[in-house]
Amino acid sequence: MSEATNSKPLAGKGIVVTRPAHQAQALARLIEESGGSAILFPAIEIRDVEDLGPFMQIVDRLEEFDLAIFISPNAIERAVGLIRSRRPLPPGLRLATIGGGGVRALAAHGITGAIAPQGRYDSEALLEVPEVAGAQRVVIFRGEGGRELLGETLKARGARVEYAECYRRRRPELDPAPLRDAWARQALHAVTVTSSEGLRNLFEMVGAAGRERLQQTPLFAPHPRIAEAARALAVRTVVVTGPGDAGLLAGLIAYFGAAASR
Repeated sequence: MSEATNSKPLAGKGIVVTRPAHQAQALARLIEESGGSAILFPAIEIRDVEDLGPFMQIVDRLEEFDLAIFISPNAIERAVGLIRSRRPLPPGLRLATIGGGGVRALAAHGITGAIAPQGRYDSEALLEVPEVAGAQRVVIFRGEGGRELLGETLKARGARVEYAECYRRRRPELDPAPLRDAWARQALHAVTVTSSEGLRNLFEMVGAAGRERLQQTPLFAPHPRIAEAARALAVRTVVVTGPGDAGLLAGLIAYFGAAASR
C-alpha cells in the first residue's frame, strides 16, 4: 500500500452520512480528511415540539427530582437553553447522559461531571451505572415518542419517572435522485446510519427503486441494535463499528483497507 493510500485511506469512496443536517458536519469532515467523499442525506429531521407547556411545567418542578437524564445530544441542545431561559439548574440535581456525544454537548454548555456509562453507549449501559440504578425521582429529557426501556426499567425498580419531551423527529422530504445518481455512477460505496429510526426512514426515502441498491451497499452502524435492524431489512453487508463519529470512521477505514489488501 502506498504512502498516499495510507494518508487517504478512503480515497475514491463515496460515503452517505445520514445524521440530522445540524449534526452531520463532523463526520463528513472526518470522511473528507481521509480522502473520501461525504454524501449528505439526512434521514431524520429534528424540530421543536408544538406545545412547550408540559415541558416548562416540569422545568418549574426540577427540585422534585434527584436525577435528570438527557437521552441524546439533541435533548441537550434543545433542553438546556430552554431551562436556563427560565431558571437555573438546581444545585442538587445530578445529570446523566448516555454517551460521549452527550458529555461533550453538556460540556459545550459549561456543564461537567455528568454521569455517563463507559465503553457502551446505550440505555442498557446507563442502567448499570450505580448512581442511575439507585435513583428514585427521575426526569428524562427526550424527543417525543422515544424508546421506553430506560424509563420502564427505572419504574420497575421503584423509581418515579417523568418525561420532559423537548423535540420531535420526523422523516425529511428529500429527493433521493442524488443517491440514485451516485449508485448509477458507481460513486456510492457505503452508508452510515446512527439510529434505527433513521435506517427505517432511509429505506422509505429511497423508494422501491433504491431499496435493492441500498441492500447491496455496505452499511456501517455504531450499535448492534441498528445493525440487527439493517439485517432484518435484508442489507447484505452490515458492519458494527465503535461508538460516535470516531468509531464510524475507524470502521470505514478498517473495512476498505481490508478490501484493498485482498
